[in-house]
Amino acid sequence: MLKIEATPELDFSILNKEIRDSKEKHIRIINAIGQRYIASGLAGRKIEILGTPGNALGAYLDGSTIIVEGNVQDATGDTMNSGEIIVHGNAGDATGYAMRGGEIYIRGNTGYRAGIHMKAYKTQQPAVVIGGKAGSFLGEYQAGGIIIVLNLAAPVSSNGKVIAGTPHEEGITGAFVGTGMHGGAIYLRTDEKPDLPKQIKVSMKKGKDIPEIKSYINKFCNSFPDVDKDKIFDSLFAELKPDSKNPYKQLYTTN
Repeated sequence: MLKIEATPELDFSILNKEIRDSKEKHIRIINAIGQRYIASGLAGRKIEILGTPGNALGAYLDGSTIIVEGNVQDATGDTMNSGEIIVHGNAGDATGYAMRGGEIYIRGNTGYRAGIHMKAYKTQQPAVVIGGKAGSFLGEYQAGGIIIVLNLAAPVSSNGKVIAGTPHEEGITGAFVGTGMHGGAIYLRTDEKPDLPKQIKVSMKKGKDIPEIKSYINKFCNSFPDVDKDKIFDSLFAELKPDSKNPYKQLYTTN
């Protein structure tokens, strides 16, 4: 296993070159402090990160696994193709931007525009699972894939310190959920049916009655053992899907 000490003086380009040039399949980065583009386009590696990596972690990821023992910044998994990213803290804005494959699991909250422009590509179905809450414009222009928001309380350590979860907007999401959504699905763990535009169909179902989320919830709970899987499956979810009879295409002009 390759171990890298990511000091503040270590430029992101040097860090990424060291990762790419290494023949090791397992890489551990300690004290990450904002270095960008870590594992961009990388295939066939397992990368563990302690600290806070910078923007575009795992951008264009092509089959590697990234595990972050901390928070991540904006555009995590930007346009990722395959692989998985597991975050034990919170995520910034635009998580999973335009991703077309792979899976992202976040134990805490995420910011604005998570899942924007997500799309399915051939047999690839991208998925973003958010343990806490999500900011506004969740699933904006979503064209494929699955977004799941679990509305879980933040985990705490033995000394009572919150491990993941920061002050966030009230409610499970912010405003404008699914704006421009024309494919895929969003699942919100909530007892209340959300009031959304008529272009989105909303159905209330128990988690155990939604086969589409089963594998993702299982993997989420395996990644974060403090989560009660049975409780999640026994909870109500709002299933959001675009209404093909009332599509957003009427908002656009075509020649």
